[in-house]
Amino acid sequence: MFARAFIDSMNRISSLPLIQAPMRTLSLTLVFTAFFAFPALAETDLGAQIPENARKVAEHRFRAPGDYEATMKFYKNVYSPSTFPRHAIVNQPGIKAVHIANPSGKGGWEGLNIYVANDEVRISVVPADKSGTTPSTK
Repeated sequence: MFARAFIDSMNRISSLPLIQAPMRTLSLTLVFTAFFAFPALAETDLGAQIPENARKVAEHRFRAPGDYEATMKFYKNVYSPSTFPRHAIVNQPGIKAVHIANPSGKGGWEGLNIYVANDEVRISVVPADKSGTTPSTK
């Protein structure tokens, strides 16, 4: 009985013109916030996110749909630079290549290599070493 009276009173309140506009505005705000706050569901490889519409060209290798700057912007939003450090792979003029490290070790990936090759942006997912040790360089 109480529940029915409560619902009826809420229906009467929400039908008032002064209440309808703010409630409509609030609901639209919530819908747009939910839509823009969460990135689109992207493909993953070994747990690493790959931009939407990226084409797989080989195992753990993808061709990004946009240019280099758009791809880096995507990864800046997905993997914060403060948490996932970036390192230049090559230090030569005209060559763009960056490694994004996965310091948490979550997922099966050690890092991502993003580079430009033949006027295409490529993404390479670097699998984590299964033994848990860092490979030594000789």
